[in-house]
Amino acid sequence: MEIVLSLAIGVLCASGIWLILRPRTYQVIIGLCLLSYGVNLFIFSMGGLRPGAPAILQKSGTVDPSLYTDPVPQALVLTAIVISFATTALFLVVLMASRGFTGTDHVDGQERD
Repeated sequence: MEIVLSLAIGVLCASGIWLILRPRTYQVIIGLCLLSYGVNLFIFSMGGLRPGAPAILQKSGTVDPSLYTDPVPQALVLTAIVISFATTALFLVVLMASRGFTGTDHVDGQERD
């Protein structure tokens, strides 16, 4: 399972970086989304996965905190998803305004021959 997760993170990050380096702004936006998905998956995987473990602490007896997953990476990923959604929306508005002003969707505003 760890190999599949590692491959998924690697493919998402590599595809995102490749698309960020493309000349068109729409490809750059999709690349940023893929890169953020890869980073979010990486952060989420750092919290650890404990199959069969209870999600909340029990009130009876002493509880070993090492039996539970860390909730901080989950909170970080949730916050990152909200921020990336807002950033993507802002980028799309800037993309539409830039295309209206220049008539092209290239990053530098110049069509290549």
